[in-house]
Amino acid sequence: MADTPETNEDANEAEGAAAEQAPPVLVNAQYIKDLSFEAPTAPGIFQVMQQQQPEINVNINVDTNKYDENVFEVVLTMAATAMVGEETGFILELEYAGVFTLNCPPEHLQPLIFIECPRLLFPFARNILAQVTRDGGFPPLMVGAVDFVAMFQRELETRGTSEIEPVDTAEANTE
Repeated sequence: MADTPETNEDANEAEGAAAEQAPPVLVNAQYIKDLSFEAPTAPGIFQVMQQQQPEINVNINVDTNKYDENVFEVVLTMAATAMVGEETGFILELEYAGVFTLNCPPEHLQPLIFIECPRLLFPFARNILAQVTRDGGFPPLMVGAVDFVAMFQRELETRGTSEIEPVDTAEANTE
């Protein structure tokens, strides 16, 4: 079999096929963007917790920034507070982010950004919350599963729209 040189047309077809075969979600990076832990009433709160269970409140939010044509930063914000009666056991705030390249049709972009990307980040963020609370002297905070589909649908209903626009940081940085 003879070797034949590759033409520009063959190269363009190969590039197009490679782009079509690119994974729909590519994780470029994951990182802690911000982390804060406070135990303002320690060590006294540990004795109080022996007699009374803490009330733990966890809030989760998803934000996004657009960096390039199909590159987005998705930030999973998790805030947890433990209250024992009127005393604060701990306050924990975490912003865990990922940079994602999304190769999909425009109609699939919103669900990937606000459902699939946070779903990929969540196990890592949940582990950080458990480690930090344990290292702070408390039982590990074990956050249960989160329904990002329902969160996305609620946000759409709240805004009264069918789309949530990511902040375009590429434009914001050029001004």
